[in-house]
Parts: sequence; structure tokens; C-alpha cells
Amino acid sequence: MPHVFTNGIRLAYERSGRGERVLMIMGSSASGRVWTLHQTPALNAAGYQTITVDNRGIAPSDIPPGKYTLDDMVADTQGLIEALDAAPCRIVGVSLGAMIAQELAIRAPHLVRCAVLIATKSRSDVTRAALGAADRALLQSGATQPADHQAAMLALQMLSPATLNDDKAVSLWLETFRLSGGESSVGQSWIDTDADRREALREVSAPCRVIAFSDDFITPPHLAAEVAEAIPDCDYVEIPKSGHFGYLERPDEVNAAIIEFLDKH
Repeated sequence: MPHVFTNGIRLAYERSGRGERVLMIMGSSASGRVWTLHQTPALNAAGYQTITVDNRGIAPSDIPPGKYTLDDMVADTQGLIEALDAAPCRIVGVSLGAMIAQELAIRAPHLVRCAVLIATKSRSDVTRAALGAADRALLQSGATQPADHQAAMLALQMLSPATLNDDKAVSLWLETFRLSGGESSVGQSWIDTDADRREALREVSAPCRVIAFSDDFITPPHLAAEVAEAIPDCDYVEIPKSGHFGYLERPDEVNAAIIEFLDKH
């Protein structure tokens, strides 16, 4: 797999398709190859070249020890764009990846042509802050969760009731979560995403689209809508019957919203 050296680490990436380049930034503890299940084939068919990246902490990119910060992730991604001479770049980010894209648009506007921000937020409300604090406390304690317990908790947090109430569909998800072993990037788990960035987002000059999911527990629609409200040139699309993993639960709707926006910009 090709890689670049940036910000003191090696970042692995992959290209597919031909045409205008789109950088795809995945969320916390997930490999860039997750995009290849649904999103990159659709974008390639629409005439775009996609660049997926494994963020720090995800093999085969480097896994440096210690606690990572959002600044680390932003600097890594900026270095990747510059190393690939991809600026100004179309960006699609989900969850943590969307927050990285937001920060790039704030700090390095010359690198960002436009951005699609999926399952995103600009701050944490009381519930999301409490959830993050609980996750970090569990990590600090050194306790481990049984695989079945972790799989069930992931399903409840990441999927919509439409999926959870479909026995066949949720059984496949639970098995996937169990087989993954619940592995995550420990360094990424410490990234603080609670800070209120609404004022900073008012300075973003790149056109953006926020894609929210109606049943998203991690980044609920009311928090995603605040991002769209803060960015001057930003619209908002909400996908029904979808949770935080809505780009996997409702890929056709998500892909259509991504492509329609990119075609405009």
C-alpha cells in the first residue's frame, strides 16, 4: 500500500477511479477501507478518483504510542494533502473524519475546495459529553468488556431502530462486531471532541454539506444542524431511518447526497 511521511509518522492511503480527486476521511477507530463497501464504488462510477486513508493508530499506518489529539489528526491530514499535491481538495469525512475536515477548512482554507460532513457536530451537549467521559473512564480503568457486551452496546449506539428491530439485519451486525473483537485505536480514544467550534466555523469559506442521520445517538441531528447553521455556505440533508452508521445502513441515499453536492462544486 502506498504511503507518505507526514507529521512524524507514516500514513497509508489508497487511490481508486479516475477524475477529480476526493479525499475520504474515516471516523474513529475505523479503517479507510470501510469506505470501499459502498462509497468509493459509487464515487468512482460518478467520475471521481477517491483517496482513502488509514488515520494514525490504524494499521498499516503508524500506531505511535500515547494519547492522540485532534491537532495531531488535522496535521496528519494536511501533510497528506500537501504530499499528494491534491490541494484544493474535495473532502468527504464521517464522524471524527468530518471534524478533521472542519478543522482543515478553518485552519487551512487553501487546502479545501469543498467538504461533505457526515454524522458531525461542532460541540458536545451534556449527554454526549457524559458518554465520552464514561468511555475514557473505562479506558483509564484498564477494564475490558466481554465481546458480546461490547457488540450489543455498539449496536445500540451506532444503529437505527429500523436496523435494531430487523432480526436478520441486526444479527449480521452483531456478528460483525463480535468478530472485530471490539478492537479500536487506543490513541484515538483520547481525542477530545467536546470543544465548541461554532464561532470558528463561521469563518469557513469553502462550500459544505452536512449529512445527518435521523436516529444518530452519537452525533444527533440537532448537533449536526448546528454545524450547517454556523458555516456560511452550507446546506443540510437528513437521512431517515439511519443511525451513526447511516452511510452503511442507507448507502444509496448517502451516496446520492454526496455526489449531488460534489457535482455542484
